[in-house]
Amino acid sequence: MARTQKNKATAYHLGQLRAKLAKLKRELIAPSSGGGGGGGMGFDVARTGIASVGFVGFPSVGKSTLMSGLTGTTSEAAAYEFTTLTTVPGTMTVRGARIQILDLPGIIEGAKDGKGRGRQVIAVARTCNLIFIVLDVGKPLRDKQILESELEGFGIRLNKKPPNVIVKKKDKGGLAITNTVPLTKLDHDEIRAVMSEYRIANADVAFREDVSVEELIDVIEGNRIYIPCIYVLNKIDSISIEELDLLYKIPNSVPISSRMWLNVDELVDRMWDELNLVRVYTKPRKSPPDYTSPVVLRRGRCTVEDFCNAIHREIFRQFKCAVVWGTSAKHPRGQRVGGDHVLEDEDCVTIFKR
Repeated sequence: MARTQKNKATAYHLGQLRAKLAKLKRELIAPSSGGGGGGGMGFDVARTGIASVGFVGFPSVGKSTLMSGLTGTTSEAAAYEFTTLTTVPGTMTVRGARIQILDLPGIIEGAKDGKGRGRQVIAVARTCNLIFIVLDVGKPLRDKQILESELEGFGIRLNKKPPNVIVKKKDKGGLAITNTVPLTKLDHDEIRAVMSEYRIANADVAFREDVSVEELIDVIEGNRIYIPCIYVLNKIDSISIEELDLLYKIPNSVPISSRMWLNVDELVDRMWDELNLVRVYTKPRKSPPDYTSPVVLRRGRCTVEDFCNAIHREIFRQFKCAVVWGTSAKHPRGQRVGGDHVLEDEDCVTIFKR
């Protein structure tokens, strides 16, 4: 692929090679992830809380020290490498929401190919709602590139959204390719080559954004995980202010010191924003709202019905209507709504039964 010139004559050939490469990578990963679990003793973690955050990084970058400080859970920390050999779970409460923190063992280059139990570590990372890539400020860019490559090789896409491409298979009629935006990164020959490699002869392919061949392959494979990521640049107590200013230019990064506990508050605030959680307060009739223990929902699954089910599944079966106060309500005195009403952060809700 590196030796092939990219032009219209070679587009079909290159598209076919990229698709073959993606299929071979999938077959390489399949044996270890086919069971569907965390992948081995010490890697099966019971889910607690509304969301989970996984710490990924090389050995001895300060993951265990940060984990212990955030959760109070003892994760062994020492000056030598590979102190943590299994997944250590802990829980922290942020703005009334219980969030699970997973301290994963340090991974090494080649983890996606099975080195150093890397596959098991990355398999657990796939189940997280947010990933913290913990980096040493001494060599952040090189380590960042290697870790991203390891996670990408295991089907994890960091800080990306699923491509807006629809592939609808049909029984006959050949390939019908439509696009609502100009395609600058691939042409029809490459699309046909990829489809041919996946033995899709009859399908409607609709492009609603300009995507690359790799993104088209991701859509066809259908097993990619899209996870937000924060780059935690640890050990800032060992660098100068000028170097710290340069670190802030790395996108989605938060410089901290887990040893001296510097700037961790900013990290927790960024974590809350990335997790995209919605707090909803219950308001009993003729009583003030209960602000002490919010019902925490995930954005995209925060309707009144989701709110009822989060308290108890029986509630919605007897549901008549609800009155909502807050950002999602049209009136300051409250709005009467049905089960499909979408709630916003810090809304107050009163449920009426039949």
